[in-house]
Amino acid sequence: MQNPVQFGAGIWLFGQFIDRYATDAYGPPVGTLEAIELAGKVGNLTALDINYPFPEADLTVEQVRKALDNNGLRATAITPVIYDRQFRKGSFTHPEAAVRQKAIDLGRHAIDVAHALHADYVKLWPGQDGFDYPFQADYMQLWDYAVSGVKAVAESAPSMQFAIEYKSKEPRTHITFSSAARTLLAIEEMGVDNVGLVVDLGHSLYAKETPAEVVQLVSRRGKLVSVELNDNWRQWDDDLVVGSVHLIETLEFLLAVRRIGWNKPLLLDQFPFREDPVEAARTSIAAIVAMEKLLDRVDLSALTTAQEKQDALKAQRSIHAILLDEEENKE
Repeated sequence: MQNPVQFGAGIWLFGQFIDRYATDAYGPPVGTLEAIELAGKVGNLTALDINYPFPEADLTVEQVRKALDNNGLRATAITPVIYDRQFRKGSFTHPEAAVRQKAIDLGRHAIDVAHALHADYVKLWPGQDGFDYPFQADYMQLWDYAVSGVKAVAESAPSMQFAIEYKSKEPRTHITFSSAARTLLAIEEMGVDNVGLVVDLGHSLYAKETPAEVVQLVSRRGKLVSVELNDNWRQWDDDLVVGSVHLIETLEFLLAVRRIGWNKPLLLDQFPFREDPVEAARTSIAAIVAMEKLLDRVDLSALTTAQEKQDALKAQRSIHAILLDEEENKE
């Protein structure tokens, strides 16, 4: 590997998982401090994306800070929970002004927590912002609410970095910030310098984007704040182990991340409903490390020449040479 890769994860990877079928959850409750301890057992993690407010009403920021220190971790991001029951009709786009203000206020509170934990950025995932039915909403009003809501939070702390994590659907059938392009357009309309994007490999896959292209385009615009990895079957946000389905596209994505000179943690965004979370994280990290070693063996000169000529077959052979039996693939 060219440089040691840093790894982080969303704290939810180590939490309790519930869906609309297993309403009693797939495992026992996991508190914030316990989740931090589990993250510390992975062995290769250095950073966590932490939800706020904490599930425990009596848990303090100082307790979280100490738990992070004790487990060799730090907070890389604070993600305000602007997608729970009170925001079921939307956070920044809720039809009621009072609820929209609650979302803004919660985002501002997250800034204080981010400062206290020395986090790199505040992540905004407005998953409830959008619509489910035709004719349900005035699309331009939703857009204006979403743009102005994020802008209001960002303007509260010009020195803090913010990152919008886009996603095409779930829990809404249509989320307002659904693609990299739409989110970049929204940020341009905000006219602020401290809002960027999270490029989540899985979200990009199931938004029918090309993740390696997207991460470079967002970086070119100077708006790449964080990179998250997982995998899915491109129909849903399955949050599977990295490289388990789209190995080739994950390789291409990691090469693109190299090309932009990314030197911040690669975050795991997984939901191991039925697997041991510590082992799921370790498996993803092992896969990424293995893929990075494969990329070290790519003949970049040959690949570049093939790409300049847009020669699909020679480009494929450059990758087959590191993945398949080289003897069988010699011309």
